[in-house]
Formats: sequence, structure tokens, C-alpha cells
Amino acid sequence: MTGYGKLVLAGAPIGQAGDVSPRLREVLGSADVVAAEDTRRLRRLAGELGVEIAGRVVSYYDQNEAGRAQELIEALKDGRTVVVITDAGMPGVSDPGYRLTRLAVEEGVTVTALPGPSAVTTALAVSGLASDRFCFEGFPPRKPGDRARRLAALAGEERTMVFFEAPHRLESSLAAMAAAFGPDRPAAVCRELTKTYEEVRRGGLGELTEWAAAGVKGEITIVVAGHVADAAGQDLDALVAEVDRRVAEGEQRKLAIADVAKRAGVPKRELYDLFHRRSATP
Repeated sequence: MTGYGKLVLAGAPIGQAGDVSPRLREVLGSADVVAAEDTRRLRRLAGELGVEIAGRVVSYYDQNEAGRAQELIEALKDGRTVVVITDAGMPGVSDPGYRLTRLAVEEGVTVTALPGPSAVTTALAVSGLASDRFCFEGFPPRKPGDRARRLAALAGEERTMVFFEAPHRLESSLAAMAAAFGPDRPAAVCRELTKTYEEVRRGGLGELTEWAAAGVKGEITIVVAGHVADAAGQDLDALVAEVDRRVAEGEQRKLAIADVAKRAGVPKRELYDLFHRRSATP
């Protein structure tokens, strides 16, 4: 609407300040208002980037989001440019930002984003699991019963699933996933992505649960392979083994998968996905 300002959702680095874009530097230095999940971390980031924030800096976090959102809407209606930045990643993705964005859209305020690093897509990319179709499930419920019910509802999900989790709950969440999805379901635990001690641990959910029992520190993202249906009663593991054998004998992988799937009466895509998920598991 004419005269209204602009809401900018700014992606923040998830570990390395050097991952920010030139546009983020520019917007932080020119915005009228910068709403930050943690104002101290924002100023530290600005210092690392050599950016002087000229606008007003306000806090915008889970506990004050509902009240602060209306204040920011008024600034936007007065023609101000408001930037929302969280501690890491994109605002609104398991971080503050959704309420303000919804209100801005309802008021006819222009909403745009500065793309940036995301733990969701970064973990998906390095997991080695199928990435053509995926869903983000955020943090699993903390209470064991609620968590078990949520995961049970996802047992048949065919897309690769991405979760966040706190390090002190990692073992129990992996155990719950192993119970819901099966201990052999391929998965990857991504820890401290892009940081000095980055680690990606791949394996079946049961194996990863045993690994996590020793204790894990840092920011955690879990990637879990989707469910593969046993079409037409076929033993899909046997079909994957047949593909492995033919590839080892020199046949082109794509052709081997297509032929084995055709002979077994199984969708080629299904066998292709399973083959790559099994190959990604050590």
C-alpha cells in the first residue's frame, strides 16, 4: 500500500559470519528499525562485518513476539523499513518472525526476504539422503508420549524428514525415532554445521542412538530417510542387492535400476530412492 514501509526477513549465518551476503550488510546499515532475537549477538555480528547500524535496534524473541509485532506494524505503516534477524538462519523457521509476517500481509505491507544460510537445507544437502522431496518437522515434542504420537504419525511419510533437536535430548529422540521408523532407517545427525567442529554422523537410527548415548554437544539437525513401501510384496532389499551385483559387474547403474524395477513390477523411482538411501548408509 502507498506510504507503507517494507518488512525484510534477513537470513543470518548459522556459524560463519563470512557467509552473509553484501545485501545483508547494506540493509543492516540502512534500515530504520532492526528487530533482533538477541540484540547482543546482532551487535557482535555487525562488528564482525564492519557494519554500523544506524537505525533503532529492538529485541524480538519468543517471549515478546506477540506484543512487539504490533509495535513493528505501526512502524511499517509509518513508512519505515523494518529488518527482522534471528540468531541463525531464516526468521519464521523455528524462530520468531511468523506472527509479524502474518500481520504485515494482513495489513498490505510489502514483505521480502534476504536469503541466507539455513540449517535445514544445509543438513539435507550433506546428509547423503534423497533431497528431491523433503519436509521440515521442527523440534520433536519434549514429552515422551507426545513425541511418540507425533513420530508414529510420520512413520509412513515418504519424504526425507528434517528435525531440529537440543543436544541433551538427542539420544531420547533418536531412540523414539528408531522405535517409530525402525532401527535400520537411514539417517544423519548434523552437528555444528559450518562451524569449527562440524560433524555429520550417518547410519541407521539404532546405531545413531547408541552413538549419541555418550553425549553430544552443539547445534543439532537430524535428517531421516522417508518410508519406502514394499510394493507388490517384493523384497526391496533383495532388489537393491541385485542392482548392486549388476553395477559391480560393470552395468550402468541407471540401466540396472530400470531393468530390475521393470522385471519386478516395482516403480523405478521407488527402487532408485531406496538404492541411494541404502548406499548412503555406512
